[in-house]
Amino acid sequence: MTDLSVLDLSPIIEGGSAAQSLANTLDLARHAERLDYKRYWLAEHHNMPGIASAATAVVIAHVAGGTNTIRVGAGGIMLPNHAPLVIAEQFGTLAALHPGRIDLGLGRAPGTDMLTARALRRNLDAGVDSFPRDVVELMAYFEAAEEGQRIRAVPGEGEDVPVWILGSSLYGAQLAAMLGLPYAFASHFAPAELDQALEVYRTRFEPSKQLDKPRVMLGLNVIAAPTDAEARLLFTSLQQAFVNLRSGRPGKLPPPVENYDRDLDPVARTMLNQALSCAVVGSPETVRQGVETFIQRTGADELMVTAQVFDHAARVRSFEILADVHRELSKAA
Repeated sequence: MTDLSVLDLSPIIEGGSAAQSLANTLDLARHAERLDYKRYWLAEHHNMPGIASAATAVVIAHVAGGTNTIRVGAGGIMLPNHAPLVIAEQFGTLAALHPGRIDLGLGRAPGTDMLTARALRRNLDAGVDSFPRDVVELMAYFEAAEEGQRIRAVPGEGEDVPVWILGSSLYGAQLAAMLGLPYAFASHFAPAELDQALEVYRTRFEPSKQLDKPRVMLGLNVIAAPTDAEARLLFTSLQQAFVNLRSGRPGKLPPPVENYDRDLDPVARTMLNQALSCAVVGSPETVRQGVETFIQRTGADELMVTAQVFDHAARVRSFEILADVHRELSKAA
């Protein structure tokens, strides 16, 4: 049966703070561990008023230190923002502190606007074409040091840190296939090339030391509630946040609004229908049907589920409902 994991953007809600968001992140991670989710990932974003996980490795340490068994990782680290050696040291340290529990997903985008990307103090002149080289360099730091090796990641060398390639286009699919790495596709917000990316990755995959056959993780928005109506209401927070972001007005996660989509202009409605087409919203039965259909269509090995919900208790309940649905599907399988 398809594995189930959590992607947490550590949402900062309107009227809330980063401190409360990070406390909620740890609380949700503990619930996810109790509910047998496989892994719990945080994402790197910068200059985003509604996301508290900019210092991603620090938040991973916060979550891993407050849990016991669930895998914790980055979904992902935006490698163009960092020197590969620094990331190897950070995640080598995390792996030394939490053996066998740390994942490293790598993305090619900066996770922010270009002005902020420059403020992150990386050389942007090299462009995105340096990404494959940086990935290979980073992975080399996790290998056992060779005789006479002058630059080493300490901690890092010899640590078991699985590397994933993240993407929302064919580029990441091609790179993951070429390097023989697991691939995570961001279908939860950029689903347009999902089917083609899956085909490219699976048909071109070359086995590696880390992986002998393709492994695909797909992002999926799931908002579950006791009734379809309640779930659709909770979903309006994410819809509003997307419209605000795509309109150049990023902000904190807004509270839900009754009948939000009724008054949307056609352009915003079309954008939401496209960007959030990989979303399952509804009661337990609706969620069961939606998740089952998505798995059958894509053949995903793992779902990385995200739920941008304004009320933390409702967010926890959504993941509880999904865990129950997943158990039912597993029994049926």
